Amino acid sequence: MKAFKKWTGRITSIIIYGLLIFMVMTVISTKISSGTPKIFGYEIMTVLSGSMEPGIKTGAIIAVKPDFDRSTLKKGQIITFKAADNPNTLITHRIIEVKKENQSIQYITKGDNNDTKDRSPVSAKNVVGVYSGFTLPFVGKLLAFIQSDNGAIFLMIIPGVLMILWSVISLWKAISKVDSKEAKPAG
Repeated sequence: MKAFKKWTGRITSIIIYGLLIFMVMTVISTKISSGTPKIFGYEIMTVLSGSMEPGIKTGAIIAVKPDFDRSTLKKGQIITFKAADNPNTLITHRIIEVKKENQSIQYITKGDNNDTKDRSPVSAKNVVGVYSGFTLPFVGKLLAFIQSDNGAIFLMIIPGVLMILWSVISLWKAISKVDSKEAKPAG
């Protein structure tokens, strides 16, 4: 039973310290990184609207491949592109038509959940990535919270408080053991 408690304590300590390190690294990387986080060559983006539902839910995160050949994009593919009226806004929609005129390529896009196609064609130079098919529902809401100032504070304080509480409990147990050994009569 003592060995079980000892291993449980060690595992709990590792989990708490690991959680703290993970949260600190997550907060730091989201605050430092300019643009979107990258994992294994894919950019991770949060879906903010329901235009691609039911396939891609609002609040999900998706993986987008930023390195691709723009000339190979075809009808049916899902792309992420800069909005024509605001280049700081990214939109993820499906290509419903490819138009090639002279040396330029334009894509007519539409959200799966929208009734009509998008107002403006998308220039090939405005396409920033191709949807990889990877999506995690609702995780985007958590990432948005982590990237906020309140989320950063919250996610650094909680593991820190857990670590301090665990240290106090461990210290209290160690002092109790020493006191119980000193209280036993020598014999």
